Amino acid sequence: MFKEEIHAVASSAAAKFALLKKNPLGYLISSALAGAFIGFGVLLAFTAGGLLSAAASPKIVMGLSFGIALSLVVMAGAELFTGNNFVMAVGIAKKTVRLRDALLLWAVCWLGNLIGAVILAFLFHGTGLNSGAVGEFIAASALTKTTLPALNLILRGLFCNILVCLGVWCSAKMKSESGKLIMIFWCLFAFITIGFEHSIANMSLIVIGLLGDGIAGLTIGGYFRNLLFVTIGNMIGGIVCVALPYLQIAKEK
Repeated sequence: MFKEEIHAVASSAAAKFALLKKNPLGYLISSALAGAFIGFGVLLAFTAGGLLSAAASPKIVMGLSFGIALSLVVMAGAELFTGNNFVMAVGIAKKTVRLRDALLLWAVCWLGNLIGAVILAFLFHGTGLNSGAVGEFIAASALTKTTLPALNLILRGLFCNILVCLGVWCSAKMKSESGKLIMIFWCLFAFITIGFEHSIANMSLIVIGLLGDGIAGLTIGGYFRNLLFVTIGNMIGGIVCVALPYLQIAKEK
C-alpha cells in the first residue's frame, strides 16, 4: 500500500536537491516565494481576524481564509520548509537523497522562507494597512506567540505540521487539482482554527507585529525564540508523525 506514492515523494526529494545543487539562487528564490505565499495567507487571515475581533470569534473565519497559503505553494510551485520536512525524510529513507543533502536543503529553504516572509511583512507595513483594529489584532497575536512556554510552542508546532504534511501527502495522492485544493483547505482550516503554530507563517506575522505602533513585551528575541521552538515542533510533526508512519505502512518485506 502507498508504494507508488512514496516512490513519487522520494523522487520529488531528489528533484528538489538537484535544483538546489544546480541552481542555488533559483532554489533560494523559490523558497522566498513560499515564504511570501504563506505570508499572503497570514495577511488575509489576520486582516479578517482583526476586522471581526469585536465579535470575539474570529478564528473560524481565519481558518476559512488561510487555505490560500498552501494552495499557492502547491499550485503555483514554491519550496516550503514545513512540507519539505516530510518530503526529504521520505527521500532519506528511500535513499534518493543523503542526510546531509536534506539538512542542507532544509537550512536553505528555511532561510529563503524567512527572506520572503520578512520582505512581505515590510512591504505590507508600508501600505499603511497595519493599523487600527487589524494592526492591534496582529500585534496582540504576535505577543501571545512570543510569550508562550517552550513546550506549548513545540507541541503546537508538531500538530500544525502533521496537518500541513498531510495536506502535502494528500496532494501527492490526489489525481485532480480540485481534490488537492479541497484537502489543503481542510488541513489548513483545522490548524488555524484550533490555534497551532506554523514557523513560516510566524516569520511574517510577528515581524508585522514588531513593525506596528508598538506593544509592551513584543521583542526580536521573542521572535527568534518562537521560531526556534516552533521549527523544532514542525520538524518532529512532519518527520516523525507523518513520514515515518507512512514509510512503515509502505515498507516492502
